[in-house]
Amino acid sequence: MKNTNRPAFHGSDLEQIEAYYHIKKEDIISFGANVNPLGLSPSVKKALAENLDVISRYPDRDYVSLKAAISDYCQIPASFVAVGNGSTELISLLISQRRARHAVVIGPTYSEYQRELALTGGLVTAYNLKEEDGFLPDTADLLRFLPEDTDLVILCNPNNPTSSAISRDDLTSLVSACRERDIFVMVDETYAEFAPDPRLITAIPLTLRFDNLMVIRGVSKFFAAPGLRLGYGVTGNQDFLASLKIHQNPWSVSSIAALAGELMLQDAGYIEKTWQLIDSERTRLTEILSGFRHARVYAPYANFILVRILKEGLSSFQVFEAAIRQGMMIRDCSSFESLPGEYIRFCVMLPKDNDRLMKCLAELLA
Repeated sequence: MKNTNRPAFHGSDLEQIEAYYHIKKEDIISFGANVNPLGLSPSVKKALAENLDVISRYPDRDYVSLKAAISDYCQIPASFVAVGNGSTELISLLISQRRARHAVVIGPTYSEYQRELALTGGLVTAYNLKEEDGFLPDTADLLRFLPEDTDLVILCNPNNPTSSAISRDDLTSLVSACRERDIFVMVDETYAEFAPDPRLITAIPLTLRFDNLMVIRGVSKFFAAPGLRLGYGVTGNQDFLASLKIHQNPWSVSSIAALAGELMLQDAGYIEKTWQLIDSERTRLTEILSGFRHARVYAPYANFILVRILKEGLSSFQVFEAAIRQGMMIRDCSSFESLPGEYIRFCVMLPKDNDRLMKCLAELLA
């Protein structure tokens, strides 16, 4: 039974944490927001500072240059690309335009999908990943599960909060089977670029083969720019892209965000440095956590790790509080639907900060 009387904090709720625990937000290491610990790329920061005059001009309504950069980065035609005010806007647009009669959401996952689906009035069914399988998706089982009238499937890959992922081969089977049943598939790849090998899990190349698919990404997490509000979607379905454009507000991406997006996607040095840091620290932290007697860790594909607490009488909220009182904010996962048991989630930060968190968790779980 979930405890609904205690506070639940999102990874970005530093102001609420500051007020509740009387800890200055500047002194909090945010392990809950899943943002790249390197921060904004220095070269991007410098270029933006030198080009602030773009704010005085309206953006190109068609975002030709930005879409060309996304096309080059993703290796797909620019005509496949839609851009938006963060991935959230594109998720909202997709769901509102598909107007699914019966959507299936693979969970436990990001609550925004359910919220947006509720606004369309259709039926929503959850397909829950199994803890005994390490939260790894079983494509054959999912396809058997889909109700006959399903017309939309939504999944996050890698998934939040489980950090599990579905392979490109399995995605191909899923999308192909869904096309035969006239089911549209939305894949949220917010965390795909952090994966040990993003090429093995991304669905973007599948947009060249299937028109019942849209992949959505953003720059908030990997490029450490949540305040920029820039997202993009990739689909080969030109009719659907045209429908999105008709219903999207003009200039939803600011001039400065469009420029920043171009710069970020071309910053090969920053991209490689990020991947090296996340991959090495993720491996190191997983090995440490695997040695904790009272914890169960699942193979992570994203830049965050899900841990189940196995110590009798110790709750996820108690672990959250132990960490926050030492100035470290992790995610108490009790607010996630379809995740029974006591779980915490935290993202990979800089090595010295990760060491502090491991020391705190070791006192409780080792």
